[in-house]
Amino acid sequence: MVDSGTVRDVRICVVGDELVAGVGDPRALGWTGRVAARTEVPSGRLTVFPLGVPGEGTAAMVARVDAETARRFTPDTDNRLVIGLGTADLAAGSSLARSRLSLANVLDYARARSVPCFVVGPPPSGDPAFDERVAELTAGFADVCQRRSVRFVDCCGPLVLHDQWHADLGADGLPGQSGYGLLAWLVLHGGWHTWLDLPQD
Repeated sequence: MVDSGTVRDVRICVVGDELVAGVGDPRALGWTGRVAARTEVPSGRLTVFPLGVPGEGTAAMVARVDAETARRFTPDTDNRLVIGLGTADLAAGSSLARSRLSLANVLDYARARSVPCFVVGPPPSGDPAFDERVAELTAGFADVCQRRSVRFVDCCGPLVLHDQWHADLGADGLPGQSGYGLLAWLVLHGGWHTWLDLPQD
């Protein structure tokens, strides 16, 4: 915890896949850039590190979290971890149990180091059959977070029948400017400011 007499220096590492990196966004912001732009730390400083790896599944994410955060966190900063989950596990044929375990490992790693976590679930793909599996994966991730009292944002449920989301998806299944804006809205209204101990926007 940062001493109350010093300037609050918040550092947020955001690990995940291409959605964290904002791939396909004409404005090159993704949801992470939009959320950061709407987050103000009074009398302090905010640094957001989008650490997305296209096509990354949860097991690979676990393998790099320590190295990624160690390079950016310091003992004197307010360190936080955001986990942006995608659907790579489904495409790779990973079991739900394995995906749940990987997320649990990341959350337990962060808790052992007193790093608060915020988890963003995978959005729908536009394929109804595949999205049934995304919904199942989302429920599994949500349960892992609930058991650990970690904030979780469901992106599948609110967007699976959302016309604007589906209209914005490209042939590659990635959202454009409007889609990333919707993801940012869900994050900002999913307890983001409360998690950061900030006034509501």
